[in-house]
Amino acid sequence: MSTVLRMLRQRICTPATEKVRLSSSLSGGGDFPILKGHKAAQDLSKDTLISHEITKHKQDQHEEVKKEFKIYRWNPDKPTSKPFLQSFFVDLSTCGPMVLDVLQKIKAEEDASLSYRRSCREGICGSCSMNIDGTNTVACLKPINPNTSKPTIITPLPHMYVIKDLVVDLTNFYQQYKSMEPWLKTRKPPKDGREHRQSPNDRKKLDGLYECILCACCTTSCPSYWWNPEEFPGPAALLQAYRWISDSRDEFRQERLQAITENETKVYRCRAIKNCTATCPKGLNPASAILKMKSRHLFADPVDRTESV
Repeated sequence: MSTVLRMLRQRICTPATEKVRLSSSLSGGGDFPILKGHKAAQDLSKDTLISHEITKHKQDQHEEVKKEFKIYRWNPDKPTSKPFLQSFFVDLSTCGPMVLDVLQKIKAEEDASLSYRRSCREGICGSCSMNIDGTNTVACLKPINPNTSKPTIITPLPHMYVIKDLVVDLTNFYQQYKSMEPWLKTRKPPKDGREHRQSPNDRKKLDGLYECILCACCTTSCPSYWWNPEEFPGPAALLQAYRWISDSRDEFRQERLQAITENETKVYRCRAIKNCTATCPKGLNPASAILKMKSRHLFADPVDRTESV
């Protein structure tokens, strides 16, 4: 190993990077880095590692591993037909480690009519959000459950109008997001004509807020949104509201807070059930953001003692 590579490896593995190192029991001590975050995100990373190692082991051994996947099907061209779960049996030894890999394989090799959204395959775009084994997540980050004794059930995001198969209508979700006015609002440009600058400390306050990929997993897991989706913005939209309320460059922070606290249908419709935090595939904490906005509204000064929810 060259000196440069050795130094780079030492730098990556230093505790200062604030990464959790997970040892792979199957690969004999290989490291798998994940960022610190919510426990759900850490568990997801562990499951991804286990699924990847098992699948890789089967591929190396050339063992055929058949697993059943039950996928929600509904065709708008046949409106009289009821939705149903269609079974597909996929050989995991010839498939990637993620559920999206299974969907890609089924569409390419078995049923080209299967409809679902997907784009980046890296957990960035949020397109492939769906419900997998009872949990809202994005298929590209969801590892395949290697247990072949029970099927994996894949359905659309709950409480949403289905367009076809796993594709749901996100119109209302995006309208609620738009209602938060998710852009920088200022009264006048800086005097020096340059960009709106921000200190590193103020920038750090936005961590855990700006990373939202608008997959709608949190919003469609929220009972308050199920009950009143027309008026309650949902946790994804409220997380974005807090993102701009926390931005030191924005000059309408008080007006933003007033807009979501003027009646009981917005921020106060949240019942702190915390499904949003548990299901977020990026490990964000919308419940904490909503609690902080309530605190800012109820107290004269922001309450920063509510980091954990």
